[in-house]
Amino acid sequence: QVHLVESGGGLVQAGGSLRLSCVASGSIFSINAMGWYRQAPGKQRELVAAITSGGSTDYTDSVKGRFTISRDNALNTVYLQMNSLKPEDTAVYYCNDPVPPDGNSDLLRWGQGTQVTVSS
Repeated sequence: QVHLVESGGGLVQAGGSLRLSCVASGSIFSINAMGWYRQAPGKQRELVAAITSGGSTDYTDSVKGRFTISRDNALNTVYLQMNSLKPEDTAVYYCNDPVPPDGNSDLLRWGQGTQVTVSS
């Protein structure tokens, strides 16, 4: 099985920062693109950041300039540095494949995620 374990979430004030980590096991991490998704209660899950095996990155417009995705292949870990956090960033954050089968992320195996709460 592929296991994805997210950590680093917490409660922060607006304007603050958090760094999320995701450790992947059960796969060859270095050859895979990885992404960070988030889902707020009652809202659709969205991909917010992605990184290729070679380190190229992309972001959804709402987080561009504030979030940075990175990876350490030796540690099978992907990170999300989140700066200038806003209350609307509040969500459960998950890591996973940014290119799911048939474009349907519901087909992916999800970890527990890590809660990020941003207070105003």
